[in-house]
Amino acid sequence: MSQTRGRYDFCIGLVLAMSSSIFIGGSFILKKKGLLRLARKGSMRAGQGGHAYLKEWLWWAGLLSMGAGEVANFAAYAFAPATLVTPLGALSVLVSAILSSFFLNEKLNLHGKIGCLLSILGSTVMVIHAPQEEEVETLNEMSHKLGDPGFVVFATLVVIVSLILIFVVGPRHGQTNILVYITICSVIGALSVSCVKGLGIAIKELFAGKPVLKHPLAWILLLSLIVCVSTQINYLNRALDIFNTSIVTPIYYVIFTTAVLTCSAILFKEWQHMAADDIIGTFSGFLTIIVGIFLLHAFKDVNFTLANLPLSLRKDERAANGTLLSTYDCFEHDEESTACLGEVQSTENLSARRNGSLSSF
Repeated sequence: MSQTRGRYDFCIGLVLAMSSSIFIGGSFILKKKGLLRLARKGSMRAGQGGHAYLKEWLWWAGLLSMGAGEVANFAAYAFAPATLVTPLGALSVLVSAILSSFFLNEKLNLHGKIGCLLSILGSTVMVIHAPQEEEVETLNEMSHKLGDPGFVVFATLVVIVSLILIFVVGPRHGQTNILVYITICSVIGALSVSCVKGLGIAIKELFAGKPVLKHPLAWILLLSLIVCVSTQINYLNRALDIFNTSIVTPIYYVIFTTAVLTCSAILFKEWQHMAADDIIGTFSGFLTIIVGIFLLHAFKDVNFTLANLPLSLRKDERAANGTLLSTYDCFEHDEESTACLGEVQSTENLSARRNGSLSSF
C-alpha cells in the first residue's frame, strides 16, 4: 500500500514540476508581449523607469502565470524528490525558448534546437532513474532529519562559506568574478529547498487537521525560507546586472542544481538504496541537461542553421584540399566566379611571397 502511495505521490510531483516549467516559461513570453505592445504605443519603457506595464493585461497575465508556476513548483517538492524536481526546472528555459520562436519571432538557431532536444532527453533519463527518498510524513520526523549530524555539518559549512563570500570575497571580487554572487545564491538555494520540503509536509499535516501552527519547526522553516529566498534574489540580481544573462543562467543552473542534489542526498538519503545503473542514469541525464542548456544559451546569437551547413562543409573541404579544388569550384559556379577567382589569386600571391618569389611583386 505504501509503495502504491509512493508511486502516486511521485506522479503528482512529476506533473506539478512539469506544469511549473510550462507556466514559468510561458510567463516570460506574456510579459515580453505586453512590454512590446506598450513600446509600440509610445509609452515610457520599463528599462527607462516607466510603470505603464501595470496597466497592460498581458503583463499581469504573465505575472499570474509565473505565480502559478512557483506555487506548482512549491507543491512538487512536497510530493517528489528534490533530485527530480530541481533539474526539471531547466524545462522552463526550454519552454521559453520554443515559445519565443513562435510568438516573438526570435529565431532559434541550430545550436538552440539541439540544446532543446538534449534538455528533453536528459530530463526523460532523470525521470526514469529518479531516486525514491525516505518517507517523511510529519514535522517530528522532519525535525529528526534536520538534526542528523551529516546535515548539521553540511548546513554549517554552507552558512560559513556564504558569510565569507558575502562579507570578505564579495566586496573585493564580486564585480569581476562571476562565480562569487552565483555561488552565494546557489548554496543558499539548497537550504531554501529543504525549507520548502519541510513546509510542504507542514501544509499536508495542516490539511489533515493536525495542530501544525503550534509546532515551532513550522515557523522556523518559514522564517528560514524568507531569509534564504531574499538572499538568493538579491545576489542573483547582482550577478544579472553585472554579467551577461546568457552566461549567468547556465552557470547558476549547474551550481544550484548540484548544491540541491548534494543537500537532498544528505538530508533524505535519496541515493542510499539506488542501484548503480540508476546512479549512472541520473548523472548522465543531469550532464545531458547541462550540455543542452549550454548550447541553448552560449550560441543563441550565432546565426547558424541547417541551410548554412553545406556551405560550411564546402569551405572546410576547400581548405583541406588546397587552391586547386577551390579554382575548380569557381568555374563550376559562374555567379561566384569573379569573387572566388579573386580569392584564389590572393591566396596564390600570398603563397608566392612566403616562398620568396619575386614574381608576386
